[in-house]
Amino acid sequence: MDLTSIIGLIMAFGAVIGGQVLEGGSLMAIVQPTAFLIVFFGSVGATMLSFPQKDLMDGLKAAPGIFLGSKSNPKATIDLLITLATKARKEGILALQGDIPQIENPFLRKGMELMTDGTDPSLLRDIMETELGVFEEEMGAAGKVWETTGGYTPTVGILGAVLGLIHVMENLNDPSKLGSGIAVAFVATVYGVGFANLMFIPMGSKIKLKAKADCHLMTMTIEGVLAIQAGESPNFIQEKLKVYYPELYHGAEAK
Repeated sequence: MDLTSIIGLIMAFGAVIGGQVLEGGSLMAIVQPTAFLIVFFGSVGATMLSFPQKDLMDGLKAAPGIFLGSKSNPKATIDLLITLATKARKEGILALQGDIPQIENPFLRKGMELMTDGTDPSLLRDIMETELGVFEEEMGAAGKVWETTGGYTPTVGILGAVLGLIHVMENLNDPSKLGSGIAVAFVATVYGVGFANLMFIPMGSKIKLKAKADCHLMTMTIEGVLAIQAGESPNFIQEKLKVYYPELYHGAEAK
């Protein structure tokens, strides 16, 4: 679980709700189904119009990772690469074929499959870097989906506010209906600004940051696979890979 995402979301909306309560306001005053309907579905509809289906699906698939956390483990990946390098050094590259099915990381597993199949090093690098580039583009688009939704939401909130004021103007002769219309107008603006800046835009940013971290790990994985293929010493490979994550080893070196 990514506790920073979960705590951040709770804290963001809790601050708004807590401020409303501390000011003596009623929680029901900011619960307006009409305003929510206009802002949420209006923003989602505009986003659907802006992106192809694949990008929208990538955005939805990436969303759970914001709160579930990343499955990538740089230290475990480095240790596995060193283990594979040691075995390849002693028994040869073909001896690694039996280890490939147990590799959980699909990117590393594919690299090892290409290597044991005798793929030329330059072609192996091209294939893996192409897959890395595709992944980077997909995750960038996924983050952009949420950021774009956050860009539309405040404007749709203003639209909801205008609709609420129109309703108010239509019922100036009936004071009993003025309160609900004004409430929808102001709450729609709160929903628009709130959802955009407290949820949608931060979600897009988090997806991009996580993708950047995953791409960094994939880049290191490419270098590790190619180093094994080149027959480099496990100790040398470890030193090479540690450069990508020095923070994982500074403490250990100090001891």
